[in-house]
Amino acid sequence: MQILEIVFMFIKAFAVGGLICLIAQVVINFTDLTAGKILVMFMLAGVVLTALGLYRPLVEFAGAGATVPISGFGYLLANGAMKGAQEGLFQALTGPLAAASAGVSAAVIFSFIMALIFKSHTKYN
Repeated sequence: MQILEIVFMFIKAFAVGGLICLIAQVVINFTDLTAGKILVMFMLAGVVLTALGLYRPLVEFAGAGATVPISGFGYLLANGAMKGAQEGLFQALTGPLAAASAGVSAAVIFSFIMALIFKSHTKYN
C-alpha cells in the first residue's frame, strides 16, 4: 500500500467516526436523554441500519471509523445474528454472542488487570 492510500484510510475513518460522535454530542446537548438511553439508541441504530443493509457499506468505506463507535457493536450483533440465522434458530440466538465474545472478553480481562494495578477511588476524593 502506498502511504497516500493509508493516509486516505485514516481520513475516512476519522471523518465517519467523528460524524457519529458529532451526532451523539448533538443528542447529548439538545435532549435530556441519559447516557444509558443514548448508548442503547446508538446500538439499536447500528442493528437497524445493518438489517436495512445500510451499515455494511459504511463499514467497508470507513473501517474502524464505523466499527469502533457503539453503533458498530450493534452492527456486530446484527451481523452475527444474520449469519447464525442461515444455519438455524439456535445459531441465530447464539450468533451475536459468538461475534461479540472476543471484544467483550478483552474488555473484561483488561478491566480486571487495570483494577489490580491501580487503586480505585471516588471522583471527589
